Amino acid sequence: MSSFPEITVVIPCLNEELTVVACVKEALEAFRTGNLAGEVVVADNGSTDDSRALALEAGARVVCAERRGYGAALMAGIDAAGGRFVVMGDADGSYDFGDTVKFVAALRGGAELVQGCRLPSAGGKIEEGAMPWLHRLVGNPGLTWLARLMFRTPVHDVYCGLRGFSKARYVAMGLRCTGMEFATEMIIKAALHNVITAEVPVTLRRDGRGGRAPHLRTFRDGWRTLRLFLLFSPRWVHVIPGMLLSGFGFLLGVLALVSAKIGPATLGPHSLLVASAALLVGKQALWMGVFARTFATLEGIAPVSPGLVVFRRYFTLERVIVLALLSMAAGVGLVAATFLHWRGQGYGPLDYAKTLVWVVPGISLVALGGQALIGSFALSLLTLERK
Repeated sequence: MSSFPEITVVIPCLNEELTVVACVKEALEAFRTGNLAGEVVVADNGSTDDSRALALEAGARVVCAERRGYGAALMAGIDAAGGRFVVMGDADGSYDFGDTVKFVAALRGGAELVQGCRLPSAGGKIEEGAMPWLHRLVGNPGLTWLARLMFRTPVHDVYCGLRGFSKARYVAMGLRCTGMEFATEMIIKAALHNVITAEVPVTLRRDGRGGRAPHLRTFRDGWRTLRLFLLFSPRWVHVIPGMLLSGFGFLLGVLALVSAKIGPATLGPHSLLVASAALLVGKQALWMGVFARTFATLEGIAPVSPGLVVFRRYFTLERVIVLALLSMAAGVGLVAATFLHWRGQGYGPLDYAKTLVWVVPGISLVALGGQALIGSFALSLLTLERK
């Protein structure tokens, strides 16, 4: 172990006395064969067996992560790492730490994140019985596809726990998740921050836990990963649905106002009500998307969005107030015109087919203006210049 390591292998550990020694020795052997200046840090997450003592005896430096969780353990280990490069991998014997040499080579070549890939389609290998069929055929491919779609990440195996990265880049990304989502958060933030990413094929072995239950829970952790995708993507959760709903509502409203025929159906006041609901929900979704991305930027969760910069440049508080008041005034005018018509009829029964084409757009304009007015003040509070 060098006093000034280039590479730190971080191994999170919770009751892995059966396998942690072999993992540490594999990493140390990789340093020797690859002529690497390295150290092994075992981040213990509250083991009640002999994992800590065995890891120390095998040549690792042991740090204790007081907060429970896979991510919390890794954070403690990475924080303690002395190398400028870090390779992380599980302590259950499922990964070959001899692959550390490949990760270091890619990092030295300019990559800032090097993701292992276990899938044969990208050169990896999964030994028989090493991965449940549900993970191999459904969960991992499905979540990887979503990550590639939503965040444009180049990786093909988002769940692979063997990966290497620049410690400086890791610090800059500011990861926060303390559970199993930690590994996925790293992939998402690497994509959002344009981190130079590479992949290397690795082999997934059957773990050496002797039949003990794995730490990963299929449905709970799968949902937590999906939830993280959604939380980190206002574009897919708010903006795209909001644009689709708003566009649909506007188009349907115009067609309903002119009593357009679609096949045997004639659009009218009822279609106008549906259009109003779609337009209002869509507009609210768009505002929530702006809030979510602004908050994420201010908190360092996501980088600055060029689209958001343009929005804030042209839609200042003052301009939105003017537009909102004009919208509300137009809406009040339409409702007032209907009221005057009603009064002219002696406040008697109205022909809803005729009056709703005035009332529904009027109320919609008032509601849209109100949304914009309230939303613009909330957004201005979020972006208020302060120390």
